[in-house]
Amino acid sequence: MEEYLPEDEALLNARRLGEEVGAVPIGPAGGAALRFLTAVLDARTVVEIGSGCGVSGIWMLRGMRSDGVLTSVDLEVANQRLAKDAYAAAGFSPSRTRMIVGRALDVLPRLTDGAYDMVFCDAAKQEYPEYLTAALRLLRPGGVVAFDNALWHDRVADPARRDPETLAIREVGRLIRDDDRLVPMLLPVGDGLLCALKRA
Repeated sequence: MEEYLPEDEALLNARRLGEEVGAVPIGPAGGAALRFLTAVLDARTVVEIGSGCGVSGIWMLRGMRSDGVLTSVDLEVANQRLAKDAYAAAGFSPSRTRMIVGRALDVLPRLTDGAYDMVFCDAAKQEYPEYLTAALRLLRPGGVVAFDNALWHDRVADPARRDPETLAIREVGRLIRDDDRLVPMLLPVGDGLLCALKRA
């Protein structure tokens, strides 16, 4: 599954640099799923929480409309710098991205309600339930929210695992599954990609 759609040089370089600084970008299969989602949505506006040093952004930008803009929020300045370089190496104009350095829960309230086609979350796992609340405000009807690491290295399925990150990921999975405003789906790609469509 991970090798079905091989990554090109731009993605491989972004992944290598991300791993060198301790960021763990989404895997190739998860990235392909993000590209598919942005393409199906004909996405023009996407928010990304956690830059993955550019890996996830490249995948999503390749699925978005040619005039689409990716808003990337990351606490780490170095990660944002690497992401900018990765987008340039992949051939994207600086006008296609808006980079915001800061804690997601401080930045997201400043973004416009109902203005986004997709929100992708791949940052502090303990904050996943709060990211969901923010995403539901930011998404237009018919928009999609997606969470990476939804299986969390097989910990989510192990009831003995009670660490804060695992508990938060379980909680966001329950919240999405039980919310009648959402159409949920858990994809077993990479470390798990939890998706939900916001009903019109």
